[in-house]
Amino acid sequence: MSLFESAEQANLDAGKPLAARMRPQTLDQFIGQEHIMGAGKLLRRLVAADRIGSLIFYGPPGTGKTTLARLLAGATKRKFYQLNAVLHGVKDLRETLQAARDELATGGQASLLFIDEIHRFNRAQQDAMLADIEDGVVSLIGATTSNPFFAVNGALISRSQIFQFEPLSENHIRTVVDRALTDNANGLGRQKISLSDDGIEFLTGICDGDARKALSILETASIASGLGIEPVTIDKSALVEAMGQRAIQYDATGQEHYDCASALIKSIRGSDVDAGLYWLARMLEGGEEVRFLCRRLIILASEDIGNADPHALPLAVACSQACEQVGLPECQLTLSQTVAYLACAPKSNAATVAISMARRDIREHSVIPVPKAMRCTHYDAAKELGSGVGYENSHRAPEGVNTQDYLGVEKQYYFPVDRGFEKELQARLEKIRRILKGQ
Repeated sequence: MSLFESAEQANLDAGKPLAARMRPQTLDQFIGQEHIMGAGKLLRRLVAADRIGSLIFYGPPGTGKTTLARLLAGATKRKFYQLNAVLHGVKDLRETLQAARDELATGGQASLLFIDEIHRFNRAQQDAMLADIEDGVVSLIGATTSNPFFAVNGALISRSQIFQFEPLSENHIRTVVDRALTDNANGLGRQKISLSDDGIEFLTGICDGDARKALSILETASIASGLGIEPVTIDKSALVEAMGQRAIQYDATGQEHYDCASALIKSIRGSDVDAGLYWLARMLEGGEEVRFLCRRLIILASEDIGNADPHALPLAVACSQACEQVGLPECQLTLSQTVAYLACAPKSNAATVAISMARRDIREHSVIPVPKAMRCTHYDAAKELGSGVGYENSHRAPEGVNTQDYLGVEKQYYFPVDRGFEKELQARLEKIRRILKGQ
C-alpha cells in the first residue's frame, strides 16, 4: 500500500461508526459466544485443524456473526469475500465464486465466502452455491437472524454446521463499552469520556445483548456531550436522550413470534403470572396481532385448565370478543386481566389427555359399531331395524344415571385431577361409573 493509499484508508477508517472501528482484530479479542468459541469447543477445534467447512451462524443482531466470520478468514489464512443477500443477486454470487475458483487455480489462497442475511436468498440462489461448496472451492459462512431450519434450503442445511449465537450478557456489553472508552486508536480513549454508574448500568441493560446498539448509543451520547472540550461523564439521562425511541426487536412473522408465544403459554401453564404478563407485554410492544394472542389464550383455557376451573374458557372467549370491540391500546387491560386469571387458575389437562387417548384408540383399533339402543330413531323404518330398542332415558332414573351400556365395550379416557372443580368432578364421576356398571 502506498503512502497516499495508507492516508486514504486512515481517513476512511476515521469516518466509520464507533461499532465498526471497534471490531476485534483477532480471535482472542472476540467477546461472547463461549459455548461455541470457548476452549475445546467445536468451532475452536475446527479453526485449529484448519477444517472450516460450510457454517451457518444463526442469532440476533449485534452478537458477532459478521465479526467472527472475518476473524475466521484471518485465522485460517483464507481470502475473504462478503455478500449481502439483500443487495446482491445470482450474478454477483457467480462472479464471486468464479473469482474464488481462479484464486485457487492459480495457486492462491483458499477462499471464505460470507453471506449476510442468507435467508433472503431464494431457493435457486442458495442452490447455485452447492457445487462449489461440495468441491471445496469456498468455505461458506451464512449469517441469519431467522431460524435456518425454516429459512434455509434443506440441501444447504445438510451440508452445514449450524451455530446458534446468543445475546451478549451484561458483563459482555460492559467489556465492549470499557474497551471503547479506553481505546486511544479506534475508540473514545483520547476524548476523556467516562460513564456514570447509573449510565453503565442503564446501557448494559437496555441494548438487548446487542454490542452494536450499545456502541451506537454511546457514540451518539458522546458527540452530544461535546467531544474534546473537557473530561465528560455521561449519565443515564444523556444515554436516554441519545437512544431516542427504543425499537423492540421482534419479528411478528418469524421465529421470535413462536418463541415468545411458547414462553407466554408455558408461563401461564406453570402458574407464573408475572412471567406471563412479561411475555404478553413483550409481544404487544413488538406489534403482535391481538387476535393471535386471544386464540392462544382460548386454546390454553381448555388445554391446560379445563374443568379444574370451568370459568376459564368463557373468560378467554369473552376476552377475545372484548378485544375485537375495543382494540388497542385499551384491550391490553382485558388481555392482562385474562392472563392473570388463567395463570392463577388451577390446572388440569385431563380433557386434553382424554380426547387424545380416544382418538388414538380409534386410529389404532377396530371402530366400535354404534349399539342398537344408541342409534337414531328419527326415520320410518327405525324400529323395524331395531334402532333405539332397549334405550332407557336417564331422566327417569333416580340419580339421573342408569345402567345403560352406551359404548358396547368398557373404556375409560377421562381422569379428573385432584385440583379445583375437577376434584368435585372426580368424586361425582366415581359414583357415576359405579352406577353405569350396576354396582
